[in-house]
Amino acid sequence: MIELSKTEEQLMEVIWQLQPVFMKDILDAHPDPKPAPSTIATLLKRMQDKGFVGYKTFGNSRQYEALIQKEKYFSSRVNNMIKDFFNNSALKFASFFTEKTELSQKELEQLRNIIDQQIKNQKDG
Repeated sequence: MIELSKTEEQLMEVIWQLQPVFMKDILDAHPDPKPAPSTIATLLKRMQDKGFVGYKTFGNSRQYEALIQKEKYFSSRVNNMIKDFFNNSALKFASFFTEKTELSQKELEQLRNIIDQQIKNQKDG
């Protein structure tokens, strides 16, 4: 899957949250300093070319919506990161994640519960 630039990802977040969304809504949701409408239009065109955004025309306005779900996009990003930085080993990634991030004991226990539930689901299914 093609990835978005950081700026495109930020714009995509607004679209995922507010869709369907007009350019005015995107600008209103953007923190100051707000980019020029032409900058947003250029980003939207690139995202459209990449297959992430579609639109419907209402008079002179376009209403944008996401063509890919947020979860699917970020799942692909994480899988690419595991492939590129952890030799395609989810175990190495999990080891790095649990050892090098500052997770609290409560967060580690919650993570263990998620893993235990996933193991149970695979056994049952």
